Amino acid sequence: STQLISIMQGVLFCVLMIVVAVAGHVHERAYYEEKFFNWMKNHQVKAVNGMHFVQMLKNFADNEDYINAHNSGKSTYRLGHNQFSHLDSAEWSAFIKGGLSKPEQHSASVHSAPSNLADVPSSIDWTTKGAVTPVKNQGQCGSCWSFSTTGALEGAYEIKNGDLVSFSEQELVDCDNRKGGGKDMGCNGGLMDNAFDWIAKNGGLCTEADYPYTSGDTKTAGTCSKDSCTSVSGSAPKSHTDVQTASDSAMMSALAQQPVSIAIEADQKDFQLYTSGVFTGSCGTNLDHGVLAVGYGTSSGDDFYKVKNSWGETWGDAGFILLGRGDQYNKGQGQCGMLMSASYPNL
Repeated sequence: STQLISIMQGVLFCVLMIVVAVAGHVHERAYYEEKFFNWMKNHQVKAVNGMHFVQMLKNFADNEDYINAHNSGKSTYRLGHNQFSHLDSAEWSAFIKGGLSKPEQHSASVHSAPSNLADVPSSIDWTTKGAVTPVKNQGQCGSCWSFSTTGALEGAYEIKNGDLVSFSEQELVDCDNRKGGGKDMGCNGGLMDNAFDWIAKNGGLCTEADYPYTSGDTKTAGTCSKDSCTSVSGSAPKSHTDVQTASDSAMMSALAQQPVSIAIEADQKDFQLYTSGVFTGSCGTNLDHGVLAVGYGTSSGDDFYKVKNSWGETWGDAGFILLGRGDQYNKGQGQCGMLMSASYPNL
């Protein structure tokens, strides 16, 4: 029948497109298909249509070759597959874009570099000290800023009170906006300094349990429901402090006292596919993502900052990345620009 012929033509077209998609790669088509099908199953990814499937397979094959080429050389870090393996560079950049507002000039106090770096410990890790909640996942919403904010608040609150509380990103996404007396824009981006100010004005923040995160799937903010939960007593910052820019000494000194919210550039392929080691790869200073610095140290002679991300535990090293530390990164602006815009709340 005509319908059957049409179906067969469609199938043949998809097969031909798959052949074209993986042509010119290092391995045979079957190699990539097997890995790709396993990846789709593991990450529960579904294709919208045949063309979408072909495009994802091509991107996956490109990334597979890229990962293997990188890992076969000598490097301080390794790459691997994760939930973003089906995205090419343009799609990855689009995914990152919009989560972070442009840093503003604030009248906040500044945490300056100490006069003697010997007063600062050689390493610190707030995850082992119990001041960092498990890795969270922002999903499809451009709300990285809210996760960076809650992470810094969680650390400050635990250090002061000895109680690790998971605070609500959704309250910030829904309520910290123009309508709610704030400056942030939900899934369309925000800034950690602004969020600290809003929490102070709001009298604190509710817990994750009382105001759970829902924007990861919907990609949008919800209706503000902060009146349906009670802000945690003592969670309102008295103020926030900006860390002196372009100074490893200042950042280390700040991290010695508590976790710090930082802005970075995260739209590079090596960041997308990072899986372990000290990230010393090419990474710019066009700040587009908010994360949380939770410590620093040295591994096999390579100095690093330990950073908690908000893309779940399937990305990076169980949700974390070690960013190279030292003035060789971006002329002292920090690896991925992490020394350009950093702050923490004062409880």
